[in-house]
Amino acid sequence: MSNKRNITIFFSLLIMIVVLAACNSGTTQEPRTMYDREGYTVNLPDEINTIVALGASNAEILVGLGFADRIVLVDSFSFDVAGLPSGVVADFGFMDFDAEYIVNMMPDIIFVTGMARGGGDDDPMAPVSAAGISVIYMPTSTSIAEIKEDIRFIATVMESTDVGETIISRMEAEINEIAEIAANITTTRTVYFEISPAPWMYSFGTGTFMNEMIELVGAINVFADQEGWIFVSDEMLLELNPDIILTSTDFLPDPIVDILERPGFDAITAVINGDVFYIDTASSSRPTHNITRALREMAQAVFPEYFQ
Repeated sequence: MSNKRNITIFFSLLIMIVVLAACNSGTTQEPRTMYDREGYTVNLPDEINTIVALGASNAEILVGLGFADRIVLVDSFSFDVAGLPSGVVADFGFMDFDAEYIVNMMPDIIFVTGMARGGGDDDPMAPVSAAGISVIYMPTSTSIAEIKEDIRFIATVMESTDVGETIISRMEAEINEIAEIAANITTTRTVYFEISPAPWMYSFGTGTFMNEMIELVGAINVFADQEGWIFVSDEMLLELNPDIILTSTDFLPDPIVDILERPGFDAITAVINGDVFYIDTASSSRPTHNITRALREMAQAVFPEYFQ
């Protein structure tokens, strides 16, 4: 009887072990659930081996985190993101993408700029989500703090938090270095930063990370009393009379000459002194860790005697 009892206990324990193992195995196969940066629930796959990145900032952050080799498709506006594998650039934009084409690729996950929503609760990626593909909408960040959170979030999704924190730490170190020098500058210089040339001149005020960058280098944005993106007229600029003009326009043969030779601009201090400078378009406009490149260019342009 004792042997039978022992055998019964043995097989009971064996069955329990098998059942527990099966349960644990099932648990590990459950997708991770989290909120994306816009507050929407997303289920993440167990493994992320193939990625579609719509929006150059998403692609740039993923490359920075070391996942370039997993990117299988980006939109046409991401063509110049350094480090992308060859042959991954699509012939559509991040707002007019081909959902059927993406579904046929069956990537593990898609990072798409929140600009694709067009407003409200629009979900242009609904057909892609319906196919079982994880879709993450990323907001258009307007501050340096939000850029850090974007990096931290994508690193968490990709289970690479240590690399994400390293990137953020390097970014902060570069920003702090420039801010510490700027804190000792007593000279006041005003800046007009042109992101679109004549006849449709555009710049920005507060509520943008680019305005933060001007302040970090110790200068004053001539539109600091306004908010968001601003249409600029010749009259406005002549009245504000900036000491320095920066431009990120990259589709003109020579954006600096374009500004220097505009009718009436010869009365602006920056033009009189030849203080018009080009700032790298990608690093100044994309909300990623690479804004530090543009930040240094801005510092050297506005205060060359302090920044080498």
